[in-house]
Amino acid sequence: MRKLINDPNDFVDEVLDGILLAHPDQLRAAPGEPRALVRADAPGERVGIVTGGGSGHLPVFLGYVGTGLCSGVAIGNVFSSPSAEVVLAATKESDSGRGVLYLIGNYGGDVLNFGLAGDYADMDGIKTEMVLVTDDVLSAPAERADTRRGVAGMVLAYKCAGAAAERGDDLSEVARIATKAVAATRTAGVGLSPTILPAAGKPTFELDEGEMEIGIGIHGEPGVHRGPLETADAVVDRLLPAILAELDLTEGSNVLVMVNGLGATPLEELYVLYRRVHADLSARGVTVSHRYIGEYATSLEMAGASISVMALDEELSALIDAPASSPFFRQ
Repeated sequence: MRKLINDPNDFVDEVLDGILLAHPDQLRAAPGEPRALVRADAPGERVGIVTGGGSGHLPVFLGYVGTGLCSGVAIGNVFSSPSAEVVLAATKESDSGRGVLYLIGNYGGDVLNFGLAGDYADMDGIKTEMVLVTDDVLSAPAERADTRRGVAGMVLAYKCAGAAAERGDDLSEVARIATKAVAATRTAGVGLSPTILPAAGKPTFELDEGEMEIGIGIHGEPGVHRGPLETADAVVDRLLPAILAELDLTEGSNVLVMVNGLGATPLEELYVLYRRVHADLSARGVTVSHRYIGEYATSLEMAGASISVMALDEELSALIDAPASSPFFRQ
């Protein structure tokens, strides 16, 4: 294991210490709960949006707490869900009296603990709603789409819901926007190397030299195909059809494309992938009006990438274009 860390058991808390020291004008911890971070100006007068999950995916989740994005985040250990108590602390600090939306990936522990926190918040007079991000098309077939994992598409849901909250929409409307953003987004990815948990010091899964795995999850969940590493174009030709099969795109459609690095893939390689995605969509008469290429949702040092496509209409385009800013993201 080659990592720039101290005691592995202190890793998460030292990461949060560093972030808070580096960005005190934008982020603060909830009183008495250092793993619940909120906007420095929270709660403000807007609907709150709280997300969260395990560490190891920076900039997801805490990288999207900021203006025009989420208002708070609950942080768990590496690849582990935050406790309901941490979620509740972020909820209380995010509530302006207008309610709080829980916007999270579809992972069992997160769903359970955010649900418990919602029950506790209700007893404190805080209204909550929950929207699950389920954009990973390769994690379950279409007939079980509600069981799919949330991956890089979470970022686009944050962006749209955050813009709605920032302009003053009420809780039900912010939840509607988040649901619409999720429904318009599909993602598929490829892994080229495993992650190494700081506390364990060993890979989370095995992938032989020269192999790739299509559809692997950000925690090492099994994919749908494992085989010899293929060219960048061939990988796109595996991923993009799975995405487009579920989006009702026709000639003249307008889309957003995100090519996301999983943690250890050079930016240059992401642009090679984008080149093929853009060419394919252009050949179909689809306009790519918004592009995000970089690391938006990672998995420690996993090599690989994901491709997300969001079908845009006027409403979603305006929300994507709205200003947003955090220490890790700027629109």
